[in-house]
Amino acid sequence: MAWAVPSIRSAGAGKSGSPRPSARRQARWYRGGFGLRPQRAKAVLIAKEEYTAVESQEGFVQHIASKTEDFSQWYIDVVLRAELADYAPVRGCMVIRPHGYALWENMQSLLDARLKATGHKNAYFPLFIPESFLRKEAEHVEGFAPEVAWVTRAGNEELPEPLVVRPTSETVIGHMYAKWIKSWRDLPVLINQWANVVRWEKTTRLFLRTSEFLWQEGHTCHRTAEEAEEETLKILQVYRQFLTEDLAIPVVAGQKTEREKFAGAVRTYCVEALMTDGRALQAGTSHNLGQNFAKVFDITYLDEDNELKHVWQTSWGVSTRLIGGIIMVHGDERGLALPPKIAPVQVVIVPILTASSREVVLSAVGNIQERLSKVCRVEADCREEYSPGWKFNEWELKGVPIRLEIGPRDLKAGQVILVRRDTGEKTAAPMDGLETAVTNMLNAVQKGLYLKAKRFVEDNTRLVEDYDAFKEILETRRGFMDAPWCGDQACETAIKEETGATIRCIPMGRSPRPGKCIHCGKDTDTWVYFARAY
Repeated sequence: MAWAVPSIRSAGAGKSGSPRPSARRQARWYRGGFGLRPQRAKAVLIAKEEYTAVESQEGFVQHIASKTEDFSQWYIDVVLRAELADYAPVRGCMVIRPHGYALWENMQSLLDARLKATGHKNAYFPLFIPESFLRKEAEHVEGFAPEVAWVTRAGNEELPEPLVVRPTSETVIGHMYAKWIKSWRDLPVLINQWANVVRWEKTTRLFLRTSEFLWQEGHTCHRTAEEAEEETLKILQVYRQFLTEDLAIPVVAGQKTEREKFAGAVRTYCVEALMTDGRALQAGTSHNLGQNFAKVFDITYLDEDNELKHVWQTSWGVSTRLIGGIIMVHGDERGLALPPKIAPVQVVIVPILTASSREVVLSAVGNIQERLSKVCRVEADCREEYSPGWKFNEWELKGVPIRLEIGPRDLKAGQVILVRRDTGEKTAAPMDGLETAVTNMLNAVQKGLYLKAKRFVEDNTRLVEDYDAFKEILETRRGFMDAPWCGDQACETAIKEETGATIRCIPMGRSPRPGKCIHCGKDTDTWVYFARAY
């Protein structure tokens, strides 16, 4: 599949013969807020055989704040300037732009394949849920009541029963499962849906917390408690592999505390990621619902022993907040940096044009694009109203993993220049075997982004046993803090109120070790990960 993208690298005389503004000056004009573009003319073609490559890493980046100086503003700037999303006219909502939606589609495709490989099938359930459904499960309604959006009128008429705009689908799906499941032969039921949900958030941030967002939610039914637990942990593993292998985001897998678990669940498991500002992000959750919803909605089946029994259920989901995680884990001062497996454009071809070589270079670009389209998602940026330097930085800002530069000198040498987005490393690659060179570099970028993120997590995970040190780290360095906890919700609540940190998870696969609760000092063998979180 061929893609259509931009490119950049030159300077020359204007159509009138007057010199063009330098690439650096154009960049300063744009960064200063005037939004000036290079002259829209054939002047972008160089009037002489020789050309000068513009290597400014800072020019042309549409003004974004410094990541190190103002992380919050940097994040918003990257979302807007990389054209991932924009603010909608409805409070708390966003418009996902084509570049952002293509990113989500790639993520969706990869995760969907993983879910289907484990036997799950997709379906779709209604956006509107009767109020009576939500109120059937007391803990569930209490957990979601503050965020629920209601529909009470249709046209000029009051509805006989208010409708909830889907905050999650356990209730309506439970109602349908009660109709569909009759016998042990109907089990297990393994259904997933890709949908939008609405939770009326008070404080919102693009992708991370919006009133409406996109997600997948899986809902399954099983004959036994053991099968439901196995399913819950299987999906947790699917999420862990999806995040580490496809999104290049290292995660910690664990169990939520009673205070932090999903409303209505028996147990909640999660994968937690660490952002480069030291805050945690809940990247995905998998819930063992036990028989809570099955009993409320009377989801029963006739077992082989001719006894009527309630099913055991799970639910699990990830959402578009993962796009926010990708930005904060991999982005840098130049903008977005995307793992190749999910990047909408994996390679952008930027031709370096001269007046005498224009046709031959563009012909070579078309040939290269056709070749590479068989192994990756590639676009060619042949816009002549923008200089190469402008396009270099535009595509860096959008996070394209590899930039391929080609000009008359490269053609003469039978090569192209490949530039990695993550490291800036440049490599001269022969035309022969170009597909292999690009594929290998994409793999290297994917691995490099993961290893860099993994090192950050390792460097910012600290063993802490003193409460004063705990508070000092939160204020100065943040990150994950591996600390002992007595298991008392009172201590958990007090720590959150005093420091803003929450227990992100009780990590899995670790042996108990003795310690004293970070807050009350009681003996304990439970160690948990604390962090401030999004």
